[in-house]
Amino acid sequence: MWNYEKRLQYPIKITQTNPKIAQIIISQFGGPDGELAASMRYLSQRYTMPYKEVTGILTDIGTEELAHMEMICAIVYQLTKDLTPEEIEKSGFGTYYVDHTLALWPQAASGAPWTATYFQSKGDPITDLHEDMAAEQKARTTYDNILRLVKDPEICEPIRFLREREIVHYQRFGESLRIVQEKLDSKNFYAINPEFDTHQDCGCR
Repeated sequence: MWNYEKRLQYPIKITQTNPKIAQIIISQFGGPDGELAASMRYLSQRYTMPYKEVTGILTDIGTEELAHMEMICAIVYQLTKDLTPEEIEKSGFGTYYVDHTLALWPQAASGAPWTATYFQSKGDPITDLHEDMAAEQKARTTYDNILRLVKDPEICEPIRFLREREIVHYQRFGESLRIVQEKLDSKNFYAINPEFDTHQDCGCR
């Protein structure tokens, strides 16, 4: 169960609409390395994580990713609020507008719709945590790319905040991986899935 606070994790106050930038930012809502996929990844993986400390980290970060998704949606909303049909057509936002008007809908910057195939939940702690660390680095890279293209400080400041959180999450997943390795207590901790196997079962000894 979650308690919802009616505030954004970081304030979003954009005074100038810009649908071209919105088309870039929306990738972190519904793109392959966006916040929706991240939250679904971690909140799904936690159920088969055999170690409570790491389950807690997955829950914490998965919940925070929902807050980050909310921030991205707020940015896209404020960048597209009250656009005229002329502004929509001129900006190239028309194809999105035809399908969704100015509602928020998860897609990548390329226009590809969000899909659950963007993330994996494998049920093996080593496998899942390596995916999680890679996911955070890919999200950080996406934010780097956005910051190279966007110069408006009203947009850049919350994007920089989100980028910093990706780095923190990467570090926390690195700590989680070390916890798992210590729990497995094996020279070859990549050889088994502790959710199901022992060394006697896997045939590695």
